Amino acid sequence: MKNKFPSFLIGLVAGLAIAVLIILVVVPKSLFTVTESKYDFNETVTLLEESTKSQSWSLPHQYNLQATMTKHGFEVKPVKVFSICKPNLAKRILETDADRHIAAMMPCRIAVFEKSDGKTYIARINARMLSKLLGSNAKSVMSEAGAGSEMILAPLFE
Repeated sequence: MKNKFPSFLIGLVAGLAIAVLIILVVVPKSLFTVTESKYDFNETVTLLEESTKSQSWSLPHQYNLQATMTKHGFEVKPVKVFSICKPNLAKRILETDADRHIAAMMPCRIAVFEKSDGKTYIARINARMLSKLLGSNAKSVMSEAGAGSEMILAPLFE
């Protein structure tokens, strides 16, 4: 009977190599969702602000990264990042010691930017995918936050 250890070892190494490749290639692309807006940059920004309010979310801050970069002597295409929040969801994360570290990703962020093709895009963290990596409370909250964000953004897509 031949020794099966070399075949097992080769299979194990090949399986690990494939797993690492998937982690390095597929996962980074899955962390973010980018969708083309059916509106120009300024209209997308206005509609995002209105939709956030109509869905009963708050918009505590927005960052104009183009203006910030201009102050530092750099020219970039229009980019705004919106911090949006649903306080009842945030409370469920912030009230538990086990989940409070997730505050590093709060509030939810949505980026609106223009590419060199002249089109406007909307980017956000793929909360549903990320929620699969978290514990039960955080998983539930992230899933709800992701669904809420998508409802806010739905009117902007083609």
